[in-house]
Amino acid sequence: MLKVHESAENYLETILILSQRGNNVRSIDIATELDFSKPSVSVAMKNLREQGYILTDADGYITLTAKGRKIADSMYERHVAISDWLVFLGVDKKTADNDACKMEHAMSEKSFHAIKKHIENWNAGNQKIQQ
Repeated sequence: MLKVHESAENYLETILILSQRGNNVRSIDIATELDFSKPSVSVAMKNLREQGYILTDADGYITLTAKGRKIADSMYERHVAISDWLVFLGVDKKTADNDACKMEHAMSEKSFHAIKKHIENWNAGNQKIQQ
């Protein structure tokens, strides 16, 4: 996977999440979602556009390129899996989401795959018990 800064990963994941809600995504939507200033988001969007992670149309709507989508999908997968895992362990949803947001960026691919495999094995074992 391409190595990008954590902040870029957060922006790309946020664009993905906002677009999955069925809305067109603009810088102001990202600023609102992340509680960041509009100028900060504008600078970040310029950088992401120059690096080929996003496209912006004439109306200011932002879409992910294939390169940006790959990173966003990876971060989102990590976030959901880690958050769900923490909730399963007894952590409340809000704390789990906040912690997952930090962990998803710092965790190695190897550690994430080990957690993911553990979850899959646990789920498979429980499905056999329920049958």
